[in-house]
Amino acid sequence: MHRSIRSSSLISIVNLHKSFPMGGDRITALRGVSATIDRGEYVAVMGQSGSGKSTLMNILGCLDTPTAGSYELDGRPVGDLSDDEQAFIRNRKIGFVFQAFNLLPRMDALRNVELPLLYRGMNRMERSRRSMEALDAVGVADRARHRPNEMSGGQRQRVAIARALVNEPSIILADEPTGNLDSGTGEEVMAIFDRLNGDGHTIVLVTHEEHVARHCDRILRLRDGKIVGD
Repeated sequence: MHRSIRSSSLISIVNLHKSFPMGGDRITALRGVSATIDRGEYVAVMGQSGSGKSTLMNILGCLDTPTAGSYELDGRPVGDLSDDEQAFIRNRKIGFVFQAFNLLPRMDALRNVELPLLYRGMNRMERSRRSMEALDAVGVADRARHRPNEMSGGQRQRVAIARALVNEPSIILADEPTGNLDSGTGEEVMAIFDRLNGDGHTIVLVTHEEHVARHCDRILRLRDGKIVGD
């Protein structure tokens, strides 16, 4: 387990509420959630299906907005930002890792990792250099020219982690990152997150698996849209 030095708050959420319509009813996913996450922290968000953990992750990733409450990322109130500014934050400050990998099937690993840099307008040579460095950092540089269907699940998740890293984000958000992997491969992927946190990366991951959460230094437990343990 890696306890990193904390310098200042990266995330501050205060009294977050989130509700949305569903089939004529209104579903409440978050009920007054407040928390602070500092730079360098390694945090698991745990809860059963329907606890609100994915909704919270989507808000932290600027993929959704709360119904009420406030969210500051790196000292900036996210609710005050325009759509373009939020898109900029998603591209520059946040690295996403998903359970389903979300790799483009027609592109090889290198091109998949390059995508965030392409959106930044970075030139091809620099994109390629940085993407190869990211692939090497997670141990799959030798798969750079392979497409997703030519790789194992563990290799695909490593490529997805490389893509999350390539923009040198402020925070890595991982949603059930071992959910599609066998237990041995899942431990290998978690070892990568352990090492990244040891190198100073802030990591927040959603999981319902206790053995995954035990890799983290801190666990936020959600139930029925509320934090019931920290």
